[in-house]
Parts: sequence; C-alpha cells; structure tokens
Amino acid sequence: MKILVIEDEPDLLQAVKTSLEKEAYTVETAKDFEAALEKISIYEYDCVLLDIMLPGGNGLALLQELKAAGKSENVIIVSAKDSLDDKIKGLELGADDYLTKPFHIAELNARVKAVLRRKKMGGKESLDVGNVQLYLNDRQVLIDGISLNLNRKEFDLLNYLLLNKDRLITKEALAEHVWGDNIDQADNFDFIYYQIKNLRKKLQTTEAQIEIQAVYGVGYKLIAL
Repeated sequence: MKILVIEDEPDLLQAVKTSLEKEAYTVETAKDFEAALEKISIYEYDCVLLDIMLPGGNGLALLQELKAAGKSENVIIVSAKDSLDDKIKGLELGADDYLTKPFHIAELNARVKAVLRRKKMGGKESLDVGNVQLYLNDRQVLIDGISLNLNRKEFDLLNYLLLNKDRLITKEALAEHVWGDNIDQADNFDFIYYQIKNLRKKLQTTEAQIEIQAVYGVGYKLIAL
C-alpha cells in the first residue's frame, strides 16, 4: 500500500512518515503545493494525507484536482484548521476523513487503516480469492487456513495483485507502487522478476488456488484457478 503525505511542517512530516513506514506502508512525501500537485498528477496512491495550509496553495485545491481527474485515492485531511466550514467543504469535495492537529500518531494510523480497509476491501477484514486469504492489518496470508511465510515485498506484491485480480499490471506499475520513490534508483526491473518468482514458487508449493501469469515484456496478471 502506498501513501502520499502532503505536509509542510518538517518534524511532523518525518514523524508521520516514520510511523507509517513502521506499519509497512510505502510512503512518499511532498512539502508544498507544487510538489504535491506534480505527484498526484503523475502517480497513483492508496491514501493521501493532505494538509490544507501549504506553501504555494491550498490543500483543498489539490483535493479538487484529484476528484476532477477521476482518481480514487482515499484522502484524509490533516489540518490545524478546526472550523466546521473547512470540515464540511473538505468532505463535500470528496475527502474520506478529517483529522485536526494536534493528534496522536496512533489515531492517524488507525484512520489510515480504516479508510484503506473500507475502500479497497469493501469493509471486509480480508481479501479472499479461492483458498487464499490476505489480512491487511495483520500482514498475514493463509492458504487453506495455514499461514504462508512471505517477506515484506512479496506480501505487498500479492496484496496489489489480489486487489487487481484479472487485470494486467505492468512491471512499471508494480515497481512504482511497491517501491515508491526508491524506484528511481533502479537500473532495471530484475528485482521484480525475482520477487515474483519466489512468490509464485511459494503459492505453487502450498497449492494456492491462484496463479500469477507473466505477460512477456509487459507485466503480470493474477487469476483464480
């Protein structure tokens, strides 16, 4: 799961980023309006944490840009402005939640999990395909009720492919989603091949009723067997 944190206070930005990374999310950041606008225009995110007051512009304008582009990112407004009008406007523009500063990081993490679960998993606690169950909150995968041992990247790849079952996902999309900003440091996509190879082997060994198909030169597709 990939999250964009748009926040101009350096200490708070770092604290939120560190906390979310401990929860095993891929986290990208933007410190001002222009940087945030560029990122939401180019990339896709599972959740956006959005400050209203930003250098160079207003966060609600970014929210309008997201919705006008038809993007489905879950948006949590995080702002020191505690007026009812701001909350109502943000929610009317399509925000999923509103959190007022100061707040406890634990509460922010809980709200992020809630919107991700509500939107991506339809309120269910797990993603179920065939005999495979993936629990996002516990970062656990069960095959016929037996736990499957996956490393962090294998879990993130499987989660993303399950959410996009029967859809062709390009290698670029997989890499950008799971590795985030760090993808810029990669010379090629061999690392995805090896992670997928190991994941497929584990799924086959446990007789999972899903298959990750390779589409040569393009990417991968997860199907139910």
